[in-house]
Amino acid sequence: MPRVLAIDFGLKRTGLAVTDPLRIIATALDTVPSAELLDFLKVYVGKEPVDGFVVGLPMHLDGKPAEIAPNVHALIDVLKTTFPALWVETVDERFTSRMAQQTLLASGKGKMARREKGQLDRISATIILQGWMEGGGSRQ
Repeated sequence: MPRVLAIDFGLKRTGLAVTDPLRIIATALDTVPSAELLDFLKVYVGKEPVDGFVVGLPMHLDGKPAEIAPNVHALIDVLKTTFPALWVETVDERFTSRMAQQTLLASGKGKMARREKGQLDRISATIILQGWMEGGGSRQ
């Protein structure tokens, strides 16, 4: 079964996570500079069978889109154009950053290890993907 790839888009960095082939486990994949995201995805999709993308959609607590939401919608348009055979779904990512910080603190890693900025992005992408899987994403 092809994998599903999750994207936690940021203006500087983008966190990525991926399912295992059986779609049982979500695993952090990488953090890439956002300017290099499309090239990274082209290479990854060329090597691994991918069925679709789950993209975190940033929202405020009141349910309104966050300031970065237009950038995420632009990314979704690019994904649909670049990978027309793959589906794209969005997931509300309201609390993923906070959950990622708590996960990192609970991991027992030292303060210096926790400062690596890409870790939070990868963990957030993993939380987005895990939530999608647990919620019975419409493409499972």
